[in-house]
Amino acid sequence: MAYSQLQKVGTSLQIKASAEQFYDVFCNKPHTIANISPENIQSVEVHKGEWGKEGSIVSWNYLHEGTVCVAKQVLEGIDKENNKMTMKVIEGDVLGLYKSFKSNLQVTPKGKGSVVLWAMEYEKQEDHIPDAHTLLQLAVVVSKKIDAYLTQGHN
Repeated sequence: MAYSQLQKVGTSLQIKASAEQFYDVFCNKPHTIANISPENIQSVEVHKGEWGKEGSIVSWNYLHEGTVCVAKQVLEGIDKENNKMTMKVIEGDVLGLYKSFKSNLQVTPKGKGSVVLWAMEYEKQEDHIPDAHTLLQLAVVVSKKIDAYLTQGHN
């Protein structure tokens, strides 16, 4: 019997970069992430629409657990005022494991830096499919590299 329950994993991390700077990279300049974290993200391309626009379709080529993977996402929700965005996978390797997969990002100012909140919602194809902890960890690793890049004066 197929598993059909929406599940979530999430985490938050404190960064030194401002919420606006960090959010700007993911929302408006995700193609630069391949230069910031080339060992994790090989390329990011816009297929339809424009960077940072709701409804745009963006393709990610990334390395996950030693395997080159692809994910095509639609930018479902963009809230620039609150540094929030929702990305839904519509094609790619992750859909071999999950019937649906969404990533939610929110960056909130805190002290001299900010807090990055990642939440991933998914529905497993089968009971034995693992939770998305390794994909969440990939988002954390890439987030830390972006923070290091931004706090070294690149922006």
